[in-house]
Amino acid sequence: MTSSLLRATACAILGLHGATAFAFDPLSYANVEQVKTRALHLDLKADFKKKTLAGHAELTLDWLDKDARRLVLDTRELAISKIEAQDARGRWTPVHYTLAPFDKEKGQALRIDLAAQAPKVRIHYRTAPTASALQWLTPAQTLSGKRPFMFSQSQSINARSWAPVQDTPAVRFTYTARIDAPEGLRVVMSADNDPKATGKGGWKFSMPQPIPSYLLAIGIGELEARTLGGRTGVYAEPKRIEAAAYELADTEKMVAAAESLYGPYRWGRYDMLVLPPSFPIGGMENPRLTFLTPTMIAGDRSLVDLIAHELAHSWSGNLVTNASWKHWWLNEGFTTYVTTRILEKLYGEEVATMNLQLEQEEAIASLAEISKEKQALLTRDPDTSSATYTSEDLAYPKGAWLLRTLEQRAGRAVFDPFLRGWFDGHAFQSVTTEQFVAYLRTNLLAKHPQVMSEAELDEWLYGPGIPAGAKYASSQRLVALDATTAAWLKGTLPTAQLDTKGWSALEWMKFLNDIDNKADAARLKELDAAFGLAKTGNNEVAFRFYRAAVHAGYRAVRPQLQAFLMSVGRQKFVVPLYAALRANAEDRAWAENVYKTARERYHPETQGSVDRALTK
Repeated sequence: MTSSLLRATACAILGLHGATAFAFDPLSYANVEQVKTRALHLDLKADFKKKTLAGHAELTLDWLDKDARRLVLDTRELAISKIEAQDARGRWTPVHYTLAPFDKEKGQALRIDLAAQAPKVRIHYRTAPTASALQWLTPAQTLSGKRPFMFSQSQSINARSWAPVQDTPAVRFTYTARIDAPEGLRVVMSADNDPKATGKGGWKFSMPQPIPSYLLAIGIGELEARTLGGRTGVYAEPKRIEAAAYELADTEKMVAAAESLYGPYRWGRYDMLVLPPSFPIGGMENPRLTFLTPTMIAGDRSLVDLIAHELAHSWSGNLVTNASWKHWWLNEGFTTYVTTRILEKLYGEEVATMNLQLEQEEAIASLAEISKEKQALLTRDPDTSSATYTSEDLAYPKGAWLLRTLEQRAGRAVFDPFLRGWFDGHAFQSVTTEQFVAYLRTNLLAKHPQVMSEAELDEWLYGPGIPAGAKYASSQRLVALDATTAAWLKGTLPTAQLDTKGWSALEWMKFLNDIDNKADAARLKELDAAFGLAKTGNNEVAFRFYRAAVHAGYRAVRPQLQAFLMSVGRQKFVVPLYAALRANAEDRAWAENVYKTARERYHPETQGSVDRALTK
């Protein structure tokens, strides 16, 4: 057997006979079948000039194999100066360690050799200025222009670039931290944040619930706090705090709506941090402190589905977590389904159905860009390489579609208790698809076999595309919009006669999706002149308009598009726009010139994605 196969076999055996189920994670070096981290303490100092965090990490360990004497951790570009182990008497002694050769995807294995099974180890280290999880912003890149800013994005395997940990979702641990930062800057983390704290003696944090490493998060900057409800609040830069508080005003209602469906919120507070525009994704569900892109601030609360999604992760993802990234759909597919239910509970069936129809239509459209073998929720391949993983983006709508199909056929009176039972029965655990399928068979299909056959379930999990038996969402408002769109494209409905006064942002998004690659530059110019789409404050609408404009060759919009690409770092927007610009030689040359200046403003993750998009 190969070493990876031996390790996978050991994990399988321990999962069968032990109290804890292990999933082999090919993206982690950690020997979790022998030892697991129970608690983490970080004591770090932020240096904005050097763009580093320096200090130590202390890991409290649970040894599972009585013969094991080695701890293997994940690292990436960490400069390690010393490692100590604690003995039974509490004394600290330096120990021998080695760093394995660097791997571009996984970083370096840190192997710590011990004379005895230590209850704790302490690693003294410094991060690299190029740490893949951290973005260090200059004052000029912030709203005030006065102070710098730093934030993390640990998902999926970037926590190892700022803390030596067992960087796999199969391991959960509690954590505490003490962070030193320059005067005038506030530190926040995915833990209990005290809005009245001053940072004197260091900023101190505690996360009492066990989390996987990808939910480790930190932000440092000029921040203010606003209370939204009894257990909800928001942090943002001073010039953005009022707009953020207005946009997020319904958050407390969302928490209550989610609880009414899936049981108590188990994380104490639900606060949010609105980051600078370079944040690479829409939101990151860091427990107790969701990180948010400012691109969701539209001024009219039209993009709050993003908040519902990140909140939903408090049950699916944070509470019940995929055991390895092969099972990503257990996080995101479930969360996308729960998001729709929260929106329906709070804003009504029509709003939820419009969101769902748009989500499904965009999923179907995306299939043209995804190879057949990547369209499954997961493959049957052994979990030994990320090369066998399927499309991350498709997992969101397809996983949700599977759950919605089960709900529609079983009825909510049956399905809702079933899903809540999944969350309650697997709370604070890391799980695999096999575990969910076993739960599904026992708790739903055995009692209601007509809901879904084994063959259809197999097709949903392992087949390409969307199974033929799937029911499509249909919103009356969006169906009515189809006729308007068709008439406009034919020219029988002039732009001046488009009655858009009652359109929601969702209707604009669908309209722009449906005219993309069908309307020429002249028609896009008419739309822009009539409705000011290039200047809209809704970034979801702006993105779709810019994409259609690029495809149509409407280059008069370039000044606004350049400003968008220079100020927004959300991958969902900038990567497809650069990809669209790549298709035409003139557009490509212009895009490459813009990117030369914009690149340093993007998060490392975004930089890598755009680099790939422009070099395909």
